[in-house]
Amino acid sequence: MLLDQARRRLAHAAVEPPSREAHLLLGHVLGRSEASLRARPEEPVADDLADRFRALVERRRRGEPVAYLFGEQEFYGRPFTVDPRVLIPRPETEHLVEAALALDLPAAPRILDVGTGSGCIAVTLALEIPGARLVATDVSLPALRVARSNAERHGAARVAMVRADLAAALQLERFDLVASNPPYVDPEDAATAADVREFEPWLALFAEDSGRGVLARLLGASGSLRPGVHLLLEIGYDQGEWLRASVPEHLKLLDVVRDYGGIPRTAVLRRRLLSTSSE
Repeated sequence: MLLDQARRRLAHAAVEPPSREAHLLLGHVLGRSEASLRARPEEPVADDLADRFRALVERRRRGEPVAYLFGEQEFYGRPFTVDPRVLIPRPETEHLVEAALALDLPAAPRILDVGTGSGCIAVTLALEIPGARLVATDVSLPALRVARSNAERHGAARVAMVRADLAAALQLERFDLVASNPPYVDPEDAATAADVREFEPWLALFAEDSGRGVLARLLGASGSLRPGVHLLLEIGYDQGEWLRASVPEHLKLLDVVRDYGGIPRTAVLRRRLLSTSSE
């Protein structure tokens, strides 16, 4: 039986649970739900579809993320196209979007998404904030092509894509909010995350200085923000204390939002209204 064969193949890989994964993959190929497959497990599958299913099983057995196999990942209730050119959106990044939506922004705010990847943050904010105008940057031109396809897919016409190293050549003082999910993983951790290391773009994941290098650059660049403008940063599971100790004088750390696992994940900072450390 096709599913039994797949379960056996996946049982030898780092896949949990193999039965569920087998049903998900076959359901994707057939356009059917997991429940319908379990209700009619003996229903025959056409040869061409069986071949497609077996190919997906082999890719999954080698550790390729399901999001790449399916070509999309849900983020904030919307499907986003993803492939190995971009990082797969994670549920914890939705906290950054929620933090942005909780802010008292001006009408038709100008928002900058630094290191946009798939464009999930920029596109979501463009759709969730009426009149918002977004600029999304990425150093990777292939990533920007994916982000553009997602903006077009969701009709987010007010998102401009700019190839840039972080916010280089942009006038930060023009923006009412800056948000970023930058690379923040320590390269030393790559050995323990083979599925991530081997399939997702290294540039979007890992940063120098134990994963803190890009975050430090963003903190430094924030001196160009107008007083009162917020900076939202996603950070690594072990970077909360480092961040608190590294916030420059011109910024005030308002909050560090914990993710669904209780891990400090989204830093909410604001450009101080005064040039001194008090406000």
